[in-house]
Amino acid sequence: MTQPLCPAWANVAKPVIGMVHLPPLPGAPGFKGDLPAIRGQVLADARALRDGGIHGLMLENFGDVPFFADSVPTHTVTHMTALATAVKAEVDLPLGINVLRNDGMSALAVAHAAGAEYIRVNVLSGACLTDQGVITGKAAELMRYRKEIGAEHVKVLADVRVKHAAPLADRPLNEEVDELVQRAAAEGVIVSGIGTGHPTDPKLVEQVKSLALDTPVFIGSGATPETLARLSPHADGFIVGSYFKIGGRLANPVDPQRVQAFLDAM
Repeated sequence: MTQPLCPAWANVAKPVIGMVHLPPLPGAPGFKGDLPAIRGQVLADARALRDGGIHGLMLENFGDVPFFADSVPTHTVTHMTALATAVKAEVDLPLGINVLRNDGMSALAVAHAAGAEYIRVNVLSGACLTDQGVITGKAAELMRYRKEIGAEHVKVLADVRVKHAAPLADRPLNEEVDELVQRAAAEGVIVSGIGTGHPTDPKLVEQVKSLALDTPVFIGSGATPETLARLSPHADGFIVGSYFKIGGRLANPVDPQRVQAFLDAM
């Protein structure tokens, strides 16, 4: 039997996590210089997701393009911590942290400081080719760091065949999933399409779920009310960003009515 990732989801059949996409933060090329406006937008999106009935949140530095492959600057970590803390104080929902492109150590530090419940790591094990170059998983360092700072309660969700990336070599899916769960110690597996907002292949979800066994499997992109019937039978939860925005456009604010429509379709 698949165990819920968070105690708050004990009675939720398939939790839906809504993305809180951060605008460009200080240091990023797109930063506009208005920190109060960033805070206001972030809190407004978090409240809109809550008001739509969402089960959890995921805060991500989506506006910081182009992304660092690994470690982000200290100021990015501090601003994400401040924003995550503000969200936790205002919206009583489980919160996750994703520090793009692949800074799991910083995500864990932010989560621990802000009281978040989980993090997302795009490449936890293995290696892949991305627009940031070759990214290599650091499961050993991350899991030891989690132990060192006493953050074992913060769960780690990790992608298998992550979006916006290509494998360095073809490998059997069963080996990838087994190593992600058994050897890298991921507590949740994420399956996505080829990029942000792109549909996830239902057959791939079915295969991953059969291999992950008791480990929760989340859909990481492209979920809509129209695709739920094909995706839901083999998914334990959903991470949704684009669909929840006004008009389904990623750059727009969250629309609580779209959130409610998605949950109604569940």
